[in-house]
Amino acid sequence: MKQDRTARTPLSTDEEGFGPLQEFYVLEPTRCPYLENKMERKLLTEISGPLAQSTYDRLTLAGLRRSHRFAYRPACENCNACVPVRVVVDRFQASKSLRRIARTNADLSVELGPNKTSEEQFALFDRYIESRHGDGEMAGMAEQEYRSMVESSDIDTRLAEFRDSKGRLVAVCLLDWLADGPSAVYSFFEPAEARRSLGTFVVLWLIRRAEQAAARHVYLGYWIENSRKMAYKTRFQPLEGLVDGSWQVLSSTPPSFAAPPEN
Repeated sequence: MKQDRTARTPLSTDEEGFGPLQEFYVLEPTRCPYLENKMERKLLTEISGPLAQSTYDRLTLAGLRRSHRFAYRPACENCNACVPVRVVVDRFQASKSLRRIARTNADLSVELGPNKTSEEQFALFDRYIESRHGDGEMAGMAEQEYRSMVESSDIDTRLAEFRDSKGRLVAVCLLDWLADGPSAVYSFFEPAEARRSLGTFVVLWLIRRAEQAAARHVYLGYWIENSRKMAYKTRFQPLEGLVDGSWQVLSSTPPSFAAPPEN
């Protein structure tokens, strides 16, 4: 990744869980994958070593996300469309359509384990990317790159595998477990099982798992009001967004999409 500016910024004291300094980098602009005719830039910092977990716990509260051993957030010029969002677990109430999706997937078993890859996972990942994101940045990803995406982490990263009654792998969720709950890093599922709305069900499972652990939030990454790909996130209410430096409840119905598509 190319860097065009470096900022060395003190975040906190050692007593609060950070090292004395945390370095940030701003990457060169690339084409935005969500909004047409837009360019995106990312602010990046490494999260590795013995303080990685506590550092990332705090960075998540500031709206950063993880990829490999780095935390990032958008730093785009003249655009603040990306809003970090999280579900408030103890106030979540599933809608009628969400309850229907839960019933449809009642036959699935879930195993939550370490972030270790398998050929079976990669085959499912490859089918998913080809079907859903064939023109995206992950198209053509090699198995070694997939392994790096899943296994390169110095924090509490886990992998959930969803299987049907015949033992077939139908969905996978890579997640980080933070101080206040899980953060969904990346999910993929069987394209041929569209009737199940597996992407939505994975989020429902995360919320239920967080509730069982008495966790406060489930982090869902970024939401963009004018992106249809992101619209499904508004189905999980109440949904908080980091706006103007504080977490606040977002409107339950985004103006651009009265009926978010099922994922």
